[in-house]
Amino acid sequence: MNGAYMQISVWQLGVALLLVAVAGIASVVYELRLQKDIAVGTVRTFAQLFAMGYLLKIIFNLNSALLVMAVYLCMTYFSVRIIKGRVKEKSVDYYAPTMLSVMVSYSLVTFLVTGVIIGADPWWSPQYFIPIGGMVAGNSMNALAICLERFFSELRGRRDEVEMMLCLGGDFREASREMFRNALKAGMIPSINSMMGVGIVSIPGMMTGQILAGADPADAVRYQIVVMLMIVAATALSSLLVLHLVRRRCFGPAMNLLTR
Repeated sequence: MNGAYMQISVWQLGVALLLVAVAGIASVVYELRLQKDIAVGTVRTFAQLFAMGYLLKIIFNLNSALLVMAVYLCMTYFSVRIIKGRVKEKSVDYYAPTMLSVMVSYSLVTFLVTGVIIGADPWWSPQYFIPIGGMVAGNSMNALAICLERFFSELRGRRDEVEMMLCLGGDFREASREMFRNALKAGMIPSINSMMGVGIVSIPGMMTGQILAGADPADAVRYQIVVMLMIVAATALSSLLVLHLVRRRCFGPAMNLLTR
């Protein structure tokens, strides 16, 4: 029935823990040494999501633009911290460019979706802005980590080629053109692949959640289409911005390659 949904009790959550226990048992049996990460990840999932749930209830009730923006800034900040933890590059300072790229791309895409496409009133309505901003941040975060790691690794692996281009009079753009393209492509491919399989291989999370909550599947489909398109746009824009900003930092004043 439209508008009806099944609530999950505490004991049912406990039963769900048996699912992750399968991963823990596999880690022990095959000596993967992942059981600690699985346990910590499970605890963090419960703690972080319950905390977010209670926080959202407060924000929804207060309906404050300042609180919404504060939560949004925290989400974007921690996405950059996670990216920094995944990309192991010490020779080049990419933190500030990544933060700027994230703030510009995430904010632009989230505002366009909530304020223009969905038409939320006000545009910062927490019911729309925070979940959509979270989806943009989560998916773009993975793309940024992939494209940065690919860019730095290609610069290191093709160092002789880059330095030869520089010696022949090329600037940093010419010397790193192929690496730039490969890194940008690597960052965009996962979101494009998701579009290829959506509706055939998988029913995405937002659409599934709306259907489970009793929404009309036709309405859920429209929302999911918007989400898929915004994720592709956000990953492309954020990857493009961060690579443009980081690329120059990989070369010194004398056009020498800094990555080691």
